[in-house]
Amino acid sequence: MKKNNFIIGIIILTFFVISFLTNIIGPLVPDIIESFDLSLTLVALLPFAFFIAYGVMSIPSGILVEKYGEKKIMVLAFLISFLGAFWFAWKPSYIAYLFSLFFIGSGMAMLQVAINPLLRVAGGEKHFAFNSVLAQLFFGLASFLSPLFYSYIVINMAKTGESNLVKSVFANLVPADISWISLYWVFAIISLAMVFIIGFVKFPSVERNEDEKVGAIKSHIDLLKQPMVLLYFFGIFAYVGTEQGVANWMSEFLQTYHGVDPQTTGATTISLFWGLMTAGTVLGLVLLKFMDSRKVLIGFTAAAMISLLISLVGTKEIALIGFPMVGFFASVMWSILISLALNSVSSHHGSFSGILVTGIAGGAFVPLIVGYLGDTFGLKIAMYFLFITLTYILSIGFWSKPLINNEIIGKKEH
Repeated sequence: MKKNNFIIGIIILTFFVISFLTNIIGPLVPDIIESFDLSLTLVALLPFAFFIAYGVMSIPSGILVEKYGEKKIMVLAFLISFLGAFWFAWKPSYIAYLFSLFFIGSGMAMLQVAINPLLRVAGGEKHFAFNSVLAQLFFGLASFLSPLFYSYIVINMAKTGESNLVKSVFANLVPADISWISLYWVFAIISLAMVFIIGFVKFPSVERNEDEKVGAIKSHIDLLKQPMVLLYFFGIFAYVGTEQGVANWMSEFLQTYHGVDPQTTGATTISLFWGLMTAGTVLGLVLLKFMDSRKVLIGFTAAAMISLLISLVGTKEIALIGFPMVGFFASVMWSILISLALNSVSSHHGSFSGILVTGIAGGAFVPLIVGYLGDTFGLKIAMYFLFITLTYILSIGFWSKPLINNEIIGKKEH
């Protein structure tokens, strides 16, 4: 198929929107606690509701995409996201927020499943790797911008005695004491806009490669009988759990132990976490051309553990640098774990991919565990739980034995 830059642009825009909607919960945690008077465990149920949707919807979404096509599922996904965001923005409450996040998470899971094969077809197989990295960079850019957008919204809503665009749009829609809910009006508008954009665009027909097909139930059962498959599933589970555990509790930690304003400095620190994660991805791509991926994983994971430790025990100034550096060193984990996993089995790659993506549910369970431990022992002690997940990721660099290693410049294959 001829390369279609317009469709590539739509797909990259979709990656941007997915990230913009996904990674906003962390900066909001202190505001959520104050607005709804929640314990750490109850607030941790919010990211749980969002990420458990990935665990529930990933494999069914693959089946739906194969049956009805990418375009219909993408439209449905953004429609579900719109309904979730609109419901909460219109009638804000804790229970409504739980259901809202599950709907938004379901939509994002459906989109994640649909867009990668579409990107391969629209951009051409020869350009797939480049376009995938480009899409991930825009994904990272959205993660960097969304906390800053949150700061912009709440600061402008809080200004007294002067009119501005934000206040004029949201003042009659959102109570002054919960101005952060304005974000969900924005999310609803963005999701609805994407419904119409995708609805009016003609998408190419996607013929899936064998390793992109979801596969039958039998292939999933056969894979789950293999210990190596479960080990890599828990690797993805541990990675996403670690990422979200840091991102979701960072701002609350900084406010509780260092008196940091979550709407300004806290949001900026989370923005840096995602921004440095994007920068680290670029460095990781370079290093993988010169080093075995397992060595890169070991080095970056060890550095992430050191960064987390100094963030928890150090001063405010150290924590404001250390937490974002965890993001920098976590940047290579996802891509290396996925590649090691897929290169460790010889068949059923589509089914295996679905199992691995289901591991994103780690983003539901790990922050919840940290929240529960935080209510019992305090948030600082609770965040030490993340060393368990990081240690598991570190171990993969030692025990993994892929059938195919990453190609290293200057190294000859024997």
